[in-house]
Amino acid sequence: MVDPLSRSESAGHRSSRTLAPGVAPGGDGDPPGACGREEWDLRHASPVSSLLFFSLWGFDGSLATAPEMAARGGFDGLELNVLHPSLLGEPDGDARLLESGRPLVLEVVTGGGYVPELAVTPAQHLAELGAQLNRCADLRPQRVTVLTGSDAWPLERQRTFLAEAQALAAASGLPVSFETHRSRCLGMPWTIAPLLEAVPRLRLTADLSHWCVVAERLMTPDLEPVQAMADRVDHIHARVGYAQGPQVSHPFAPEHAEALAAHRACWELFSARALRRGASPPSFTPEFGPDGYMPTLPFTDRPVADLLAINTAMAQWLHTQPLAGNSDNMCS
Repeated sequence: MVDPLSRSESAGHRSSRTLAPGVAPGGDGDPPGACGREEWDLRHASPVSSLLFFSLWGFDGSLATAPEMAARGGFDGLELNVLHPSLLGEPDGDARLLESGRPLVLEVVTGGGYVPELAVTPAQHLAELGAQLNRCADLRPQRVTVLTGSDAWPLERQRTFLAEAQALAAASGLPVSFETHRSRCLGMPWTIAPLLEAVPRLRLTADLSHWCVVAERLMTPDLEPVQAMADRVDHIHARVGYAQGPQVSHPFAPEHAEALAAHRACWELFSARALRRGASPPSFTPEFGPDGYMPTLPFTDRPVADLLAINTAMAQWLHTQPLAGNSDNMCS
């Protein structure tokens, strides 16, 4: 079986210095994208209600240090897999998270891994989902984000499965949203409208970087799938993809300005729709990560940029971005 926790590259040793977009990298001895940039001055940022979460994808330190790292980067809470090694490996892991007082987004993954095994049946996915939702309840999360089902199933099976998965989510009493992740039922932009119509209470975690790869184009607010999902989005994975991959080398590099602008416009749409219906704007998790997402240099396999620095920079950039039609910023 595929290791469901294979997102395990260390991030704990990396620089916590932040980046400002549009400024050239530092000296030759600095990690690309980590130095030679001024830190954001956020003292005059407007107050907002969105929460920012620090992703533990690639984190291999002690849970005792994670809340402090999140606070230093300007994050409100933590996002981690409910079966994360740092949580399962510490006898008092649950207690540490609860005692930190920080809001949590917990990730649930079914099917044997982030890419589901094709032999896993819908019934098995549902059994895993139910068991992991029960586990989540003990940690009293702000939100649960779910990767479930398979894009290999016929559309009608996906409809039926998502209806059953949503019923489990509702029965849990937890705020649950389902992620638009490749290889999953919601991984294809061109089929999401009928799936949402079939399951009217389904809520979403929007990760548009996956759709960029599947559709081989940037996602923009004018596209029908983006419009179809706009009123369902409660949480956003703020990673920037492009037509050939789920993660640009650096979101603030000038060569990726078009991709960043496209994602930002969609995030603005989701936030504006939430405000229009009287809800809080979606929460955000900057989720640039390892495991083949971060481009590397040939022969050395060295990452071309610093993941911790990029995620911190994205968080601080979100602090400065105004919501569409609103004087507040996307994130507090």
